[in-house]
Amino acid sequence: MATIVVRKATRHDVDAAAETLAAAFQDDPVMSWILPEPDRRTVGLPRFFATMARHVFLPADVSDLALRPDGTVGGAALWTPPNHPDPSPLTELRTLPGIWRAFGRRTLAGKQVGDLLKKNHPTEPHWYLAMLGSAPDVRGAGFGHALLHSRLDRVDADHAAAYLESSNPVNIGYYERFGFVVTGELQIPGGPTLWPMWRAAR
Repeated sequence: MATIVVRKATRHDVDAAAETLAAAFQDDPVMSWILPEPDRRTVGLPRFFATMARHVFLPADVSDLALRPDGTVGGAALWTPPNHPDPSPLTELRTLPGIWRAFGRRTLAGKQVGDLLKKNHPTEPHWYLAMLGSAPDVRGAGFGHALLHSRLDRVDADHAAAYLESSNPVNIGYYERFGFVVTGELQIPGGPTLWPMWRAAR
């Protein structure tokens, strides 16, 4: 089996990261609730992930890509480092056109999810894994594993904590193998549940 190369994502990787994450989240319970129609989801998710990657995550300079042997992107992980400031009002303004193009009349549903996550976000300094996904054609081939190991090695070198929200109950056991622990449940009003997960500093 070929070694999976992990490298830092740059601003030039917005589209590749967005397409990979969109494919990974096509059947995600939360994304399926925000955009119930599969065809609309197929169009909207690349726009959403591109907007968030371009304006929020890639500028933080700590997101990663996992590459197939041919150099194309097979997996992506969007992170922010400890004490990273919340998006400024100007940054949030810049995301609005992309989010509207992504979600359309379901934009308020997307905002509802975002507000819930923000309200319950830990205040203790930590690395935040906002999104992790691999393309369907390489699912189960170790791309997510490579991405998590690469960044968590650095997290541990800094003796720092890490945090994520699992939007799919199927993934909870996967994250637990990396040391994350469920700390509660976040219920979207009228929608599915998310599970906040914390990984203590070590």
